[in-house]
Amino acid sequence: MSELITAELVDLGLSAETKEAAARSLAERMAALGRVTDLEGFLADVAAREAQMPTGLDGGIGIPHCRSAHVTEPTLAFGRSTSGIDFGAPDGPADLIFLIAAPTGGDADHLTILASLARHLMDEAFTGALRSATEPERAAALIRGDEPAAEATDSVKPAGAPAADGEAEAASPGAPAPQPCPAPEPTPFRIVAVTSCPTGIAHTYMAAESLEKAGQAAGVVVSVETQGSAGFKRLDPQLVADADGVIFAHDVEVRDKERFAGKPTVDVGVKAGINRPAELIAEVREKAERGGESVPARTAAPMDRGGDEGDGFGTRLRKWLMTGVSYMVPFVAAGGLLIALAFAIGGYTIDKAPSVAEHFVWTESTSWAALLFQVGGVAFGFLVPILAGFIAYGMADRPGLVPGFVGGAVALTVNAGFLGGLIAGLLAGAVVMAIQRVDIPPVLRGIMPVVVIPLFSSAIVGFLMFLVVGKPVAALQKALTDWLSGLSGANAIILGVILGLMMCFDLGGPLNKVAYAFAVGGLAHPNEGSLKVMAAVMAAGMVPPLAMALATTVRGRLFTRTERENGKAAWVLGASFITEGAIPFAAADPLRVIPSAMAGGAVTGALSMAFGCSLRAPHGGIFVVPLIGRPLLYLLAIAAGTAVTAALVILLKSLREKTSAARPDESKANVAA
Repeated sequence: MSELITAELVDLGLSAETKEAAARSLAERMAALGRVTDLEGFLADVAAREAQMPTGLDGGIGIPHCRSAHVTEPTLAFGRSTSGIDFGAPDGPADLIFLIAAPTGGDADHLTILASLARHLMDEAFTGALRSATEPERAAALIRGDEPAAEATDSVKPAGAPAADGEAEAASPGAPAPQPCPAPEPTPFRIVAVTSCPTGIAHTYMAAESLEKAGQAAGVVVSVETQGSAGFKRLDPQLVADADGVIFAHDVEVRDKERFAGKPTVDVGVKAGINRPAELIAEVREKAERGGESVPARTAAPMDRGGDEGDGFGTRLRKWLMTGVSYMVPFVAAGGLLIALAFAIGGYTIDKAPSVAEHFVWTESTSWAALLFQVGGVAFGFLVPILAGFIAYGMADRPGLVPGFVGGAVALTVNAGFLGGLIAGLLAGAVVMAIQRVDIPPVLRGIMPVVVIPLFSSAIVGFLMFLVVGKPVAALQKALTDWLSGLSGANAIILGVILGLMMCFDLGGPLNKVAYAFAVGGLAHPNEGSLKVMAAVMAAGMVPPLAMALATTVRGRLFTRTERENGKAAWVLGASFITEGAIPFAAADPLRVIPSAMAGGAVTGALSMAFGCSLRAPHGGIFVVPLIGRPLLYLLAIAAGTAVTAALVILLKSLREKTSAARPDESKANVAA
């Protein structure tokens, strides 16, 4: 592994007058050593990064930096300006210029070194030593950490400090007796922070160092999670749970932001974390004292949630699958609704229409219907690759995307369908994770993410899907499709009950999503059975929020004021097929709400299947009733399930109220006896 910086990469008399000229001068030194392959391309990447946010820092420091495909290995060049160069810092020009170059996907070891340098830049002894260095070799050694910034001084033990190991404090004759232990000091204010910047090389770690130092000065415990190029390690969940406040100093989205929900929060750019950490700490303390704003819980897809270190395999598998499903759902909604509208406008023969690229008449409704159908079909064509790609992404992060998409496309090619996409995604993630464990020579690490991993993982996944897994899964998919086509009578009703129970068990959680994904998978190759399944799933999913809305209207005194307000919103959420509208009620009283919701969902699912209702749209609630087969019976099934759930909730809550009222009477009788 080459050294990050050498004497040849140091210019103690940098004569450039502009930041562009300074970057060019230092980059030319990198190019001369073969560490930059395309000077102009690299400088364009530096300029693009500089355009995102100025890289000047207080204290006379400029840190132009970027990740670039034109860099062969992580490299740092240092220049000391005699006149100062404007890098946009609030306190004026910079005289210490650090040009940091990292390859795209640069290896973690070197990026960790760069992060360490970023932290050292907050140390005045370090920057002072660089300003006084007279030889390039000395400056390079300081930056590498080969030489200390200042000679170590004898430490002075504070009064009352404990003796070091092996020492014994001599007690003089007549010394006073030991005093009793003082009362324990109050628990210090605790802050957790996340820092990140677009490149994740310098500002990320400098902000972390700055916040930690300011915390020490203020007597505050600050624990920082740096989400940088070298990856990130999540803060201990206990640290987060115990924290009194949160600071986000970031210029890119904070990953797993929902971990910090419910905490007083200060949310700023990363440079604020570097330049005014004490103000941020004071601000979050003030918010905590007055009960300030908290981080909103994230309701979007669980991206970047490959599974925490302590999760079991089952939990991680569920997170991987839910990541794929969550990214697939928007394609389902767009494609499915477009296809459903096409059938509504052009009839059920619209799928036989010629391509609109060859035949389109602006004044004919059938041409517009054909357009909607064909656009929806294209969107639906992405379902399996998106599912597979983002399952692999959940497992292996971005390196999993390429083999995941390739595996999903192969699943379509061999007619393995939805099940093939699931397996392709898991295979792709596993293959990438296996490749990442191989010990790679340093010279190849820079091209691993962009060449080696995509090449080998795609080839392996393609081989497995074409020649090993694809055909058996395609046969299984065909058997499942044929089974759905033949569903009738008791079998259909039983399936409706099962799907209704799944949709209402966790109200938008993993089991709900499994049932929904099963139904949506059938829409890719629709038949009579799969359309009935889709109808049953949507109907059952509408029941819980509608039932809670009905219950709060009929017997409002059984609910809190907040629940009654939530009940008003639940009418709209339920009608729109947003099952999560019942979550506030289930969270407050799960033992009564969830079993009641499951009973109503089972009734609705069974009735929908018994009535033979069908649905070509994957979403929409009552707003797609015109696209439903036997719509009046469908609405009857929903109404029946809603009534069952509402009645059960009211009954169970009334019994609880009577039991609670009886207890004081029993207590009085016991006292009288």
